[in-house]
Amino acid sequence: MIARAYLGLIGQSARARIDGHGKWIEARVLAALLLAVVPVSAWSSDPDHDIVVHVQKEGQNIVVEVDCPVDAPRSMVWEVLTDFDRMAQFMSNLQYSGVTNRVDDVLRVHQTVQVSVGLIKLTFDNVREIELAPYREIRSRLVSGDLKASESVTRIVEVGARVHIVNTGRFTPKIWVPPYIGPALFESATRKQFGEIRKEILRRSARAWPRT
Repeated sequence: MIARAYLGLIGQSARARIDGHGKWIEARVLAALLLAVVPVSAWSSDPDHDIVVHVQKEGQNIVVEVDCPVDAPRSMVWEVLTDFDRMAQFMSNLQYSGVTNRVDDVLRVHQTVQVSVGLIKLTFDNVREIELAPYREIRSRLVSGDLKASESVTRIVEVGARVHIVNTGRFTPKIWVPPYIGPALFESATRKQFGEIRKEILRRSARAWPRT
């Protein structure tokens, strides 16, 4: 779920080769995306500064680690993290998200992502198998889509009196990813995505347990 939207974007960047210059267009798309995303966190007051994101490139693979603290009950965190049918309502890059099949705690989830940079619009689909360990862990692996491979684990843990969403993932894009622009883009985009998830968790928590 997390970071796959922008990693899938890298897989789709070949569609942006609109002037025949190959990797030069890919680099331009990545640079434009980086400039579009980074200023939100780097050059302005960032409400998600406490979301810790580490991204590194290991050969062809991208490794992402996230620690997102949230002041909400575990049950509400779980509700939002697994609300795949309504996820497009609170994650800005998702055009569509829905469960296509479910057997007990194993789901198939189809998502469509679109990112626009100027006149360039990139859209891609992916289908993932999701394995749920209720209120504790979500395991995800790519079944089909615009990456060579993708797998991640999202856990809900308690650190002191606070709940943390801890995510680790490993992804293999279909094309070459620049060593500096790529990880920086993924880090900023991942922090934004977790920020949107946390915002939805807090919104629902406030509605369920209003302060008096």
